[in-house]
Amino acid sequence: MAGQLPAQDREIRSLLDSGRFDEADIAFDELTAIRPNLVGDQWNRATVLVHRASLAWRLDRIPLALELAAEGWTELDVDHPSGVSAAHTISMLGYLLETIGHRAPALELMALSVQVARKSGEKSTLAHCLTREANSLVFRAVGRRNESAAEQFEQARALFEEARTLASPGQVQRSALAGGSRAHAGVGDLEAAERLAHEALRLSGPVRDLFSSSVANWTLAVVRRDQDSLTDARTFASRALDGAESIRDTMLMMRFSLDLASICGQLSDPVGESEALRRTVDASSLAVETLQEGLGQALEQRRVAVQAQRMAMAAQEAALRDPLTGLTNRLGLERRAPVLLEQTAAKGRVPWLMLVDVDWFKDVNDDAGHAAGDAALQEVAHLLRRECRVDDLICRWAGDEFVVLLVDASEETGPAVAERIRAAVDAHDWRLVVGRMKQPPTVSIGVAAGPAELEHLFAAADIALYRAKRAGRNRVEIDDESSTQDESEMPTISPTDSR
Repeated sequence: MAGQLPAQDREIRSLLDSGRFDEADIAFDELTAIRPNLVGDQWNRATVLVHRASLAWRLDRIPLALELAAEGWTELDVDHPSGVSAAHTISMLGYLLETIGHRAPALELMALSVQVARKSGEKSTLAHCLTREANSLVFRAVGRRNESAAEQFEQARALFEEARTLASPGQVQRSALAGGSRAHAGVGDLEAAERLAHEALRLSGPVRDLFSSSVANWTLAVVRRDQDSLTDARTFASRALDGAESIRDTMLMMRFSLDLASICGQLSDPVGESEALRRTVDASSLAVETLQEGLGQALEQRRVAVQAQRMAMAAQEAALRDPLTGLTNRLGLERRAPVLLEQTAAKGRVPWLMLVDVDWFKDVNDDAGHAAGDAALQEVAHLLRRECRVDDLICRWAGDEFVVLLVDASEETGPAVAERIRAAVDAHDWRLVVGRMKQPPTVSIGVAAGPAELEHLFAAADIALYRAKRAGRNRVEIDDESSTQDESEMPTISPTDSR
């Protein structure tokens, strides 16, 4: 995998394979400190992500393992896989699914990886994929006493043999030797099984390849048991289990401890049998604890994710709100109005836009103070909410200007609502807000109807507002083009007094 994975990823894998979990844990934290799915452009992203998923799983980072595996699987073009990277990735993904217990697609993926590797023409890749598929077949066959088990052992033996002929000296070759020895034992060829197991032990020792040496010792335990050398079988089974526990491989631990308990039972060694069964329980407990820890991590990550999502939504909502009045701000109007206009037009209804300007607002600030001015704007906002529907969009545009967008309205709605707003502001008791002023706040309103773009409606309403201001304020003016009647037929909308 030297050409397929970054050096740091491969180093963590080596630490795990040699049982140095504390060092691997630290190295993995360093690797994923920024983002666990951050992959350099020079690497195949799917390959690196799936490999990191397998590292995370072995380090009991269950939610992260599942997340990386899912992302890596998505990155992989499973419909038309080709090339060395695709073969490695599919093989690793299949073996990871086998380890997790998602066995239905696991063997299919590993068989597919072998096909892809054959087409790639790269021998070491094919050897790696063959070994993974064969190991999976062996562990499925173990413990069965039927024709299916015999067929799986035979199939695995053939795959291991092919892998051995292709693999260069290294981890794949050692794994093929160890796994092949167990497959030979499964088909009853004990002589070949013992020979291959000893060869695997010889090569694994100097490099501390605990996986291969554990499998080789397991094979020798099976061979000695079949030869009725139960004391030797117990010794080899104990070594196998010790190695599996060193690398915390729960699948190996459970299998080896059960075999050790069986051998001890045949030896009438109740202490050894009890200890082996205890270690079986420990392995089962470790598997359960790992899944429980993973569930806890998943729930915690979900809680954090939901909290972050809520905070992000709150921040986004706050960015679209005017802090003084609580109304939608200018940015919110620009984002929401086009959607509302489109929806209203699609229903065949008429959208109305009202531009509302507070009259005499400078006098309020000058005479009563800016705090009173802020309170006056809040009162206007309250009145706008009261006179409009929930679905209408009310916005503080700038300063003392407000925009109201009436959606799903009829042709008569705009002027009627505008007059209702003007009257409500005019009749409001402003003494508690601004004190006694010669000229309490009123509003002038320009009204325009669609269908049109927001900027067109705004421009038309602005012209109408200008007319309302020039005509004396505290009045409603309607854009000429928005009127469906002749100007002579339009009712005059005027203030109730001279203010």
